[in-house]
Amino acid sequence: MNIYTLIVFLPLLGFLVAGLFGRAIGAKASEYLTSGLLLISAALSWVVFYQIGLSGNPAGPKSILLLHWLTSGNLNLSWSIRVDTLTAVMLVVVTSVSSLVHVYSIGYMHHDPHRQRFFAYLSLFTFAMLMLVTADNFMQMFFGWEGVGLASYLLIGFWYHKPAANAAAIKAFVVNRVGDFGFALGIFAIFFVFGSMDFDTVFAAAKAQQGMTMHFLSWEFDVMTVICLLLFMGAMGKSAQLLLHTWLPDAMEGPTPVSALIHAATMVTAGVFMVARLSPLFELSPTALWVVTFIGASTAIFAATVGVTQNDIKRVVAYSTCSQLGYMFVALGVGAYGAGIFHLFTHAFFKALLFLGSGAVIHAVSDEQDMRKMGGLAKKIPYTYAMMIIGTIALTGVGIPTIIGTAGFYSKDAIIESAFAAHSWVGNYAFWMTVAAAFLTSFYSWRLIFMTFHGPSRVDEEAAKHIHESPNVMLIPLYLLAVGALAAGFIFKGYFIGDDPALFWGSSISDTKDIVAAMHHVPMWVKLSPFVMMVGGFFLAWLFYIQFTKLPALFARIFRPIYLFSYNKWYFDELYNLIFIRPAMWLGRLFWKGGDGKIIDGLGPDGIAARVLDITKGASRMQTGYVYHYAFVMLIGLAAIISWFMFGDITSGTIAGGIK
Repeated sequence: MNIYTLIVFLPLLGFLVAGLFGRAIGAKASEYLTSGLLLISAALSWVVFYQIGLSGNPAGPKSILLLHWLTSGNLNLSWSIRVDTLTAVMLVVVTSVSSLVHVYSIGYMHHDPHRQRFFAYLSLFTFAMLMLVTADNFMQMFFGWEGVGLASYLLIGFWYHKPAANAAAIKAFVVNRVGDFGFALGIFAIFFVFGSMDFDTVFAAAKAQQGMTMHFLSWEFDVMTVICLLLFMGAMGKSAQLLLHTWLPDAMEGPTPVSALIHAATMVTAGVFMVARLSPLFELSPTALWVVTFIGASTAIFAATVGVTQNDIKRVVAYSTCSQLGYMFVALGVGAYGAGIFHLFTHAFFKALLFLGSGAVIHAVSDEQDMRKMGGLAKKIPYTYAMMIIGTIALTGVGIPTIIGTAGFYSKDAIIESAFAAHSWVGNYAFWMTVAAAFLTSFYSWRLIFMTFHGPSRVDEEAAKHIHESPNVMLIPLYLLAVGALAAGFIFKGYFIGDDPALFWGSSISDTKDIVAAMHHVPMWVKLSPFVMMVGGFFLAWLFYIQFTKLPALFARIFRPIYLFSYNKWYFDELYNLIFIRPAMWLGRLFWKGGDGKIIDGLGPDGIAARVLDITKGASRMQTGYVYHYAFVMLIGLAAIISWFMFGDITSGTIAGGIK
């Protein structure tokens, strides 16, 4: 068994043992076993990352055959592990974050009576995500794609006794089904056009399809554009992009470690990974690329505008995730694939840090999540406060332009510069939207810090008595993530967005050399714009929530329509309720009451069948079992027969006489 097989299947082993034998071995054994296996998988992933990417000899790509999977007609699929630099990056991201979430959960979930099931689900999710990022064909990718959807449903709704958690799990599952329907259609189109589902076969034949059209409903459509847009629908759902984003904030109903695992570094980045993996296809459709860029930029600004008015600490971080995913798609859309994956890599550290840090805050204040009921926590939980500060400066991109900075400083600024360097209308749109989003990101991030940790305490008196720092089993993962949030950008920027990205990426993604070269030579004002926005956002948050604390309420009152528009998340939920939910409910009620109730039941069970039943019930009442009842009926019958013949003879005689 090679190192790649161990990385992928150790989480599956943990899931099987904890899931099948958790009650037998106990909660502690389940926690330690699943966490230990993930730590081993993470350590091996870093070894692979060094061997493939950092050693200066980027991999192939190459495939490691596990088994022959499916044969049907011309369709022959194998289950293989695709090994290249992109795979190595994703292995590090998935296993590192997942292993730290496992360890953190030992402390966070220690009161939960169903810990075995929780850790089994975490390991199942990790295995599904690893299957996705190591896929060597579209069907295998779809298997992992749907696997993380299933695991996310189980984890979001883990506290099934909470109606809100059940509703959030169903919402996440249903919204993702919309995107996955497009993704499945894209895979069907791939097989229809290319006759294969293997990545290498499709990539090699894709160039010949550029400019070709397909006929559908009397219209002609570009083949590669149709395929790429259908595939991108899947990415929009999984990565919570605008229009299919509504499930992400509601998914915060799950336990906080779930938020960190699913919505910070793994499931929501599956769409980003998919577009990067399939970049040889997207590069053949300029239309698809500008759609990716436009949706990404729109998502970045939309989520940022919503994040500034939310009061739930986890929802603020969730909308931040949604916004940062928009940044990643902007990079992919303008062709800066290395910058997009670089931001995915750095984002994993500081966003997982912010989610787990938020969990530590919630843990400290007796499960309270409303920031308006916090305040003054900096001195009471100083270690958590320090970790949240590190996550915030990494997210907002604190640094000295062109010199040194935190992880987000390098990756986010690279995306903004790439959008400008694209020199296209959609690139310019993305540039200004991401710059504006950088200002709002800084504002809502520092707003979270100031409302939670500074100012007078607004904590409930009873909860204030129990405020305490988290145990080391929860803090140590925060320390490790903080190192990545501070140093990952500086250490790895040369590999992801260096002067010659091919030295790191090899053939893992499409060539990004031109856009990277242009990115490094944008005007100085472009390089300074994210820094100015970061400082401006910090200053405004300090002004509102430290210096003049009555200003937020004043602004909310003066600009009430704008405030409500942001607070109600642009009314997307209400709009979808009006357009989709109510008509669907009306149609369902029509088929239920009118179709099933009146027509089917009316003619069937409540109609003919009911009348037959009434007759049989009436007839059955005559069968009393008493002899005198039967004798009475016989006498009545005999009298009726005699009467019939008597009256029959009289009538016949009268008629005959009349004829004579």
